[in-house]
This record gives sequence, C-alpha cells and structure tokens, in this order.
Amino acid sequence: MEDILASIKKVIAEEKDLRAAPAPERVEEDSLPEDVDGDDVLELDEPLAPPIDLGPPLVDEQAAGRSRQRLEELQTVAATAPPPPAGPNPLEEIIRGMLRPMLKQWLDEHLPQMVDEHVKREISRITGRPL
Repeated sequence: MEDILASIKKVIAEEKDLRAAPAPERVEEDSLPEDVDGDDVLELDEPLAPPIDLGPPLVDEQAAGRSRQRLEELQTVAATAPPPPAGPNPLEEIIRGMLRPMLKQWLDEHLPQMVDEHVKREISRITGRPL
C-alpha cells in the first residue's frame, strides 16, 4: 500500500517538475575553446527535438493538493494499523490457489491487446495522428 502511495506521489511530483522546469541555457560560441568551430559541436543542453507541449495540467493544483493530503492521511493510518495475523488464512490460501491459474490465463489472453490499445491511443494523443 505504501508503495502505491509513493508511486502516485512520485507521478504527481514528476508532472509538476516537468511543467516548472526552466528552459536550458545555451552556451555562447565565445565561450568555446579557440580550436573548436561552433558548428561542429553538439551542445548537450540543446534538445534534439522541439519541446513537447504538455497542454494544461491534468489535475488542478487544489485537487492535487487535496488528493495528496488524503493520501498522506491514508499512509498515516496504514502505518499505525496492526500487523496482519502471523499465520496465513487457510481459506484465503485456497482461494488464491484457485484464482491464480484463471488470472494468469486471462492476463495471457487479454493483457497484450489492452497494452497495445493503450499505447496506440497514447501515441495518437501525443502525435495528433491516428494509428
């Protein structure tokens, strides 16, 4: 549970960092060594592709703040919750054993198609062209 909360916080922080990142500074040709021609040097801070317009934020700052607050509350409660019983629940183990092969079969049949559809949709959204 804590891993999921940390992952959600990380995604929100990364999006916020992407939007707040300043444009990279360019190095002036005057600052290059004498024996180097400015046209022959690929600057490492120059982007290879034009910057991507991310559009408006997916989540309003207030909504993200409220969500972050609620997730922190959940994390606090989860950290103070008593540990689960020492021994495994036999009924739970039986059910897991029965469901695992069915879940594996379903994932083997459907997961590649689901991933393919989501990747195509995301590529179409990013490039603006249907695939």
